[in-house]
Amino acid sequence: MFIFFLQPIAFGSWLPRIPDVQQHLGVGPAGLALALLGMPVGTLLTLPFAGRLVASIGARATIIYGFIVYSAVMALPALAWNAETLFVALMFAGSAVSTLELGLNVKADEVEKHGGKPIMSTCHGFWSLGIMVGSVVGSVFAALGVPAAIAIPLAAIIVLPVALYVGNLLPDHGKEERAAAATAPKARWQPPGAMLLGICLFVFGIGMTEGAVADWSAVFLRDVFGSPTAQAGIGYSVFAALVATGRFSGDWLRTRYGAVAVARFCGTCALIGLAIVYFAGSPEIAIVGFAVVGFGVSVGFPLAVSAAASLKDRPASSSVATLSFIALTGFLIGPPMIGFVAEHTSMRGGLAMLLPFLGLSLILTGTLRAGMGRKAEPASAAA
Repeated sequence: MFIFFLQPIAFGSWLPRIPDVQQHLGVGPAGLALALLGMPVGTLLTLPFAGRLVASIGARATIIYGFIVYSAVMALPALAWNAETLFVALMFAGSAVSTLELGLNVKADEVEKHGGKPIMSTCHGFWSLGIMVGSVVGSVFAALGVPAAIAIPLAAIIVLPVALYVGNLLPDHGKEERAAAATAPKARWQPPGAMLLGICLFVFGIGMTEGAVADWSAVFLRDVFGSPTAQAGIGYSVFAALVATGRFSGDWLRTRYGAVAVARFCGTCALIGLAIVYFAGSPEIAIVGFAVVGFGVSVGFPLAVSAAASLKDRPASSSVATLSFIALTGFLIGPPMIGFVAEHTSMRGGLAMLLPFLGLSLILTGTLRAGMGRKAEPASAAA
């Protein structure tokens, strides 16, 4: 849980500085959208191979070495001098983030299975708490006038030694599995099954919404209501706080009501929150909307990870890698898509593009029962 908290702090400190970087580079919403495509490109190039890496060296080693690379590349976006270099910097950042987060999710699944108790949502709650802390740190640095090129590397440097220490304390549950895999004949690649595809499509809209709020909430509050950078960053901080709140209660809710019922309730909240943001007449109302959206998307990805890892037709690392690929693709493609729409309509119109994807996620909540069996769903879920 602590390593989940530490991972997104540096990334979170970057998010409130996106308007500053946009202004420094002198690009509009469409130009920024093109540059933001760097992260999904990095993810698309990396995750097909990251699952094999985690299966080969283990989730623990992936976390330890991944933190070193991630801490170095997170400083690059703030050093960009034009849209092209920002694209390249974000491509490296996307590659590092996707690999490290895959290691985290596989490790959480290992601990969950060996401990016999749900922890996935709580781990992601600490991740949300970490990105909230990072966004607050970024907003504070912005208010103090500290340049992004100094603030973001500083956050990464402070976190790295702590992360390496905590990473070394993690158990290595996968030793036996890796030893057996090393001597076993190599399995042929097989496409994802129907249930895994359904879970992936469910999480796509969730990831897209998280990425959109991360990259555009500050810009939305600035452009629509004229909020200064230090205040505009609060929108994402509140969003992340409600994501954390939902995830900290997610494991209890899943045990009490079942994954499907919880996902349906939260998915409805996400749609309502997005409508509040769209119709907001003041920054305060918009921030309330971002908070409701945050609670709505909070448990989607943790529930999907547990469901995908429980499927029996392939190794857990392969299923989680495929799921992470789709979720991160949504997380990183959503912001550029919104930028292109906002360039030709408005920021409100850009965020409204999320509605059909959240609607699809709501329709596909039933896939979360996959791999868990009927016995995993409590009787109260029927209510």
